[in-house]
Amino acid sequence: MPAFRLAPTVADAFPGTLIALVTATGLRGHEPWPHTEAALEELEQRLADGGWRPADETDPRIEAWHAAYRSFGTNPRRVRPSVDALGRRMAKKGGLPRINPAVDSYNSVSVRHGLPAGAFDLDRVTGDVDIRYADGTESFTPLGEPGTVEHPRPGEIVYADTTGVLTRHWNHRDAHRTRVTEDSTRVAFLLETLHADRDGGLLKVAAEELQSLLAPHSARTAVHHLDPARPRVTV
Repeated sequence: MPAFRLAPTVADAFPGTLIALVTATGLRGHEPWPHTEAALEELEQRLADGGWRPADETDPRIEAWHAAYRSFGTNPRRVRPSVDALGRRMAKKGGLPRINPAVDSYNSVSVRHGLPAGAFDLDRVTGDVDIRYADGTESFTPLGEPGTVEHPRPGEIVYADTTGVLTRHWNHRDAHRTRVTEDSTRVAFLLETLHADRDGGLLKVAAEELQSLLAPHSARTAVHHLDPARPRVTV
């Protein structure tokens, strides 16, 4: 089983980092997920009624990620954190895209709580996964663009395994190779905050909510946490 590791240099630069890893094995992506669809519809109705809006870049949860992006040389208004881009899309279109049940589940939790989320098909991951600064030699193929190869700039924070980069700009975009589909049966989902002191409780609630959406359609689920005091976890 792979380990997820938070590099010491990243932990030192962002000491409030807390990442929840929600794992699901025996995932059944081809059956109906009524609770996920209900969660999405509830959010969309609340938005339509005017009682709720997704967090935007004025929100401290999003602003923290903008500051982090700027610290490693990424313009967050051109290359937005995933939760920021997802919230903006929802506010503009009035709803969230339907990709597949597993992806829809973490998108729902992400935008509801204003926390970046992502996922990797663990059967497509090679070796361990490190959250670290890129050295400029790595390759990355963006989700949905199997013929494209990019090279993260040195100093950009990435998720990477022994084959290549899994997520650019920390949490902007996932790789095509480890994308989650209806056929994925062993998946690691991630939820992130840079301010555990402020948003650690929110992250815990979000992880529990995601686990509750996954559990009826999995053989087993678990929640692990990664932070500077616990920089390695095997899933």
